[in-house]
Amino acid sequence: MSRQVRPRSTLTENFKLVRQIVPWRLFLLLPFLLVFAVPAFLLGTGAGHHLLPNLTTFFYNLANPSVVADPTPQPAYSQLLPQPGSILYTVQSSDSCDEILASQMHMSDAGQIFADSRPVTVQALNASLEQNCANLQPGEQVLLMPQYPLVSLGGQILKVAALSPAQPIPTPLIPVQRQQQVGVDCSNGCLLTVRVSNAVQVKLSVQTAIPVPVGAWIWAQAMYPRKAIAGFDTYPYADSATSNINGATLRVCDVQINATHDDNSLGCDQLIPNTIDDDGGAWLLGVTGSSGLDHWNYGFHLPAGTQVLVWLSINSHGDLRYRHNDPLYRYDSSLHRYVRV
Repeated sequence: MSRQVRPRSTLTENFKLVRQIVPWRLFLLLPFLLVFAVPAFLLGTGAGHHLLPNLTTFFYNLANPSVVADPTPQPAYSQLLPQPGSILYTVQSSDSCDEILASQMHMSDAGQIFADSRPVTVQALNASLEQNCANLQPGEQVLLMPQYPLVSLGGQILKVAALSPAQPIPTPLIPVQRQQQVGVDCSNGCLLTVRVSNAVQVKLSVQTAIPVPVGAWIWAQAMYPRKAIAGFDTYPYADSATSNINGATLRVCDVQINATHDDNSLGCDQLIPNTIDDDGGAWLLGVTGSSGLDHWNYGFHLPAGTQVLVWLSINSHGDLRYRHNDPLYRYDSSLHRYVRV
């Protein structure tokens, strides 16, 4: 059977075939697309890269008014620092050291902390009282110190050093500008260098979920450094001979940074060692004024710049509060001890 060979299509025939398949109006649309549609697409794409993130940031800030809060004004530094010191007590008939500490200083665990089975502890107590506990006589005077005292401080954060590496934060698909999220993540602990007066800096060991920026003002309650006694790691008293805490490291249990208070910060009764839960409260050293003690609104009214020692009672929620008739003392610099207000 013979095979018929079809001749190849010519260019003219191919063009006619395309014209039959594609409507001729499409050829009129192509110049329009090249002149107008393509530039419009490129322009819209470039604008979208800027418009969409800006709209996202706008609605984010609208839903989170806290991120545009005004900066917190910083108070002036206090001219005085919290002062450790003693209270003068006159021995009554039938008094013992344990009874005096329990009744006058709310020290329920005195008999366990200063135990006859550990002579070094009794010797340390005798030295602090400036009397011999085994031979107290009515009419003698003893010096009573606050056990495991807390301290109230305020100052400017100069340096923030995280104690552990920060966790990586996933990169968002759309960049969002978080205006007030500048600060170091201290949820795993930070060591803050804080200026508490013109000439004194301390280091605060802080664990908080609040971002901590350099330059912010911090109000804190912490454990005052205790005097080191060889063989007596739980010695409960500060060194009343010195009030220089420059360079000291203090563990913080209540903290506010600028206008944000950390309601979930470490409880003061969690700072070991202490007897806060057994005693039903804690002693606090502070100086009245907006940069320090007045910030906590305990409700007693003394002139600014007064060095005080106050007993705070612990409530059912574990918070320390000042109650009417709780012991309140002011430091008398002429006597070098605290006197009742």
